[in-house]
Formats: sequence, structure tokens, C-alpha cells
Amino acid sequence: MLLQNLEYAIAVAAALWIALAIDRWLGEPPAPLHPVVWMGRYLGLGSRIAPPAYPAKPVDLPMFFIGALVWCVGGACVWGVAMVLQTLMVLSLPAWAVALLLGLLLKPLFAWRMLRDEVLAVEAALAVSLDAGRKQLARLVSRDVSRLSEREVRESAIESLAENLNDSLVAPVFWFVLFGLPGAALYRFANTADAMWGYRGERNGRDWTWLGKWAARADDVLSWVPARITVGLLALAAWRWPTGLSEEARRTPSPNSGWPMAAMALLLGVRLAKPGVYALNAEGRAPSTLDMQRTAQLGGRAALAAGVFASLVIVATAGWRWV
Repeated sequence: MLLQNLEYAIAVAAALWIALAIDRWLGEPPAPLHPVVWMGRYLGLGSRIAPPAYPAKPVDLPMFFIGALVWCVGGACVWGVAMVLQTLMVLSLPAWAVALLLGLLLKPLFAWRMLRDEVLAVEAALAVSLDAGRKQLARLVSRDVSRLSEREVRESAIESLAENLNDSLVAPVFWFVLFGLPGAALYRFANTADAMWGYRGERNGRDWTWLGKWAARADDVLSWVPARITVGLLALAAWRWPTGLSEEARRTPSPNSGWPMAAMALLLGVRLAKPGVYALNAEGRAPSTLDMQRTAQLGGRAALAAGVFASLVIVATAGWRWV
């Protein structure tokens, strides 16, 4: 019935805001209870499956299919568990209970507060010393930070917030709007798999090129639309469009991360670069302490806008939703 669908659609929208409130005030659940930690333990199998880095094979189709199979099995399990939990809630609980429990289950699948706090902690560490800033940045990025200058540390931190605003919030919410808890859970699994497996060449003595190729491409596909939505949310947060965005975004090798990073560079008027790989808004100034604060502010406004628009879509599509 439409009335029942509307009632539960409102409950789903409320669940999103409950999850956002928990994220804002309580942060992440303990590691033993965190579903992303469980996903990471499963994906840790990759360190035993990936072949030694030397000698590396130029083409390794068996390893590609093994990686795809392990990913699909894990993704199917994640989707299935989330679907069972969601279905049991909707079929057996009143709308207010659905909102509460769904919000509790959704929260671990995104992490805006942790991202913001980690980025601001980089600036706080830089106020102590450059070495402290580098060590704090190493918690956010996989690149070698040992030789980064103060300017480059700030650039990397701003890039990380912009890129992960999509990966850690906008994309999980986008897939939650489309497919509920299973959609958000599958995206979080895909993004975790990309973070752990999606490398070209050697890492920790293993060659990840072919084992991680499926994981990297799956994340690219699932992040494509949300990355561009993130640009729109950042533009709304700044109340202006980042001129020249398309040209700048395509400077990065990633089909997705360059879009929110380029948007942030243009909106702040700063240069963001990865040495030897790309430079976004190359004529921009070096980022300052105020730019780090401004980055967090724009991200916070974009997160709020994401919640508002997602809620409106959930309620507006009540007549044909999965609830």
C-alpha cells in the first residue's frame, strides 16, 4: 500500500539522520563490532593469495579470476546479510523501530566525522613539527610521506578529505537511497577491497596488479556517479561552480577521485598535487592553515546537503520503494 510505503520511507529517511547524528556525536563503533573491520579481515586473504612481486607476470588471468571470485563471494555475503537484516526489520517491526535499528546498522557504513577529524589533526600536528604532520598524514594516505614538505602535507590532507568525502559518505548514502542497507554495505565492501587490493605492481613484497584488478574496476564503476554528485554538493556548499573543473579532473589517473579533488582545489583557489603524477589548479597558491579549516567546513556543508537531498529522494519515491 502507498500509505504503508510512505510511512516506511519516512522511517528510512529518519534512519539516515539517526546514522548521521550517531556519526556526529559518537563516531565509530568499537573495532570488534565494526562491519568494515570484518570485511577487512576477509579481504586480508589477499595477502596470502597475491603472488610474489618478483618475477611479476605481464598477464596473469588465473590470478584475475581468483580475485574476482573472492570479491564476488565476499560481496554476495555482505549483500545477503544486509538484505536479511533489512527484510526482517521491515516485516516484523513498527516504523519507529525500523528507523532506529536501520540507523544503527547504517552508521558504520560511512565515516564523515572520523575523516574530518583526521584531516584537521594533520594541521594540528603540523603546528608541532613537520615530522609530526607527516606521521599524522600517514594515517590517511598510502603514499610515502617521509620527504613531503609542509605544503605537500597540506595538499595531501585536502586531497584526502575531498576524495574520501565521496568514498566515506556520499557514495554509501547514494547506494543506500537506491537499494537500502544492502546497497550501502556492498559499496563499503567494494571500496574496502579497492583500498586493500587495488594496487598496480608491488606492495609489501606482493604483486597486486592482477589479483586486485577486479576490485579496482568494481570500485570505479560504483563510485562513478557519486563522485560527480560530490562535486555538485561541494559547489552548493561554496555557492559557486568550480570553473574549469572538467579539464582539471581529467589530470588524475583515476576516473573518479580527480573530480572532487579538482573541485576542492578550484573552490579554495589552491594547488593540489601528487609529485610526479598530477597537479590540479597548478597556478593556485599553496594551501594554508585557513584552507585546511575551509576544507573541513565545505565538507561538512556538503555532508549536510547530502543528507537533505537523500531524504527528499527517499520520501519522494515512496510509492515504489523496496520497503
